Amino acid sequence: SALAGARAEWLAVAVADRPAGAASARVRQAVVIDEDVARRAAASLLHTAEEVVWRDGDVVARRVERLGAIELAARPLRDPDPKLVRAALLDGLRAQGPALLRWTDAATALRERLAFLHRELGEPWPAVDDAALAEHAGTWIDASRARRRADLARIDVASALRGLLPWECAARLDEFAPERVEVPSGSRVRVDYSGERPVLAVKLQELFGWDAAPRVADGRVPLVVHLLSPAGRPAAVTSDLASFWREGYRAVRAELRGRYPRHPWPDDPTQAPATRRANPRR
Repeated sequence: SALAGARAEWLAVAVADRPAGAASARVRQAVVIDEDVARRAAASLLHTAEEVVWRDGDVVARRVERLGAIELAARPLRDPDPKLVRAALLDGLRAQGPALLRWTDAATALRERLAFLHRELGEPWPAVDDAALAEHAGTWIDASRARRRADLARIDVASALRGLLPWECAARLDEFAPERVEVPSGSRVRVDYSGERPVLAVKLQELFGWDAAPRVADGRVPLVVHLLSPAGRPAAVTSDLASFWREGYRAVRAELRGRYPRHPWPDDPTQAPATRRANPRR
């Protein structure tokens, strides 16, 4: 009966058709059978294979028995082929991106520095976008002996990124894209490479006596200086510090010296000593 056929796990179909535009076929004539009969009838389509794939956010390794496209049985595969595991992890990294790796603050900052140099100087500075990193992921997987998603956390991403640098780039990384810049106060201030232009955010009084901010990328790109109030709040932005002292400083001085009377506000900041911080590294 039609009801029995609808409930049956197996049908031997004699006649079926698919009406124009229909998403599925319609069975016209069939008989209910069991799995043993199906196995004997289609023995040539019976096969067992190891399946190692990236599924639901991790590596899934199974030994699967199929009859054609029909999965009959599956059980976990305890010792899958390392090559298949590697391929599955690579599929996962391509699908979900480098976010699967453990990105420390140091690794993220290094990636931003390298991306800046590749953008400004091109080769041989390596690309470090998602697609470029996926091309190198196989080497990192091999080195870490990763077999599942959790193992990817063992990869030292910062060291892996440094490994992409040709020797001539590695030797000049800190010169072309310094992690920190020493300002007149003696502070070594971190440079932020996360945006389109590198940014040095520092309190205004720490820059007294400095008539120009450094240039990076082999002198091609001036740092954008975010001048902060004594309380660390934004006061002005400039990529031409000399121009700011001449044209913008007076307005900032007039606005802020009433709020911070204990801090120096000299008439000529290029000739005044910088205010030193108790902790010069931040």
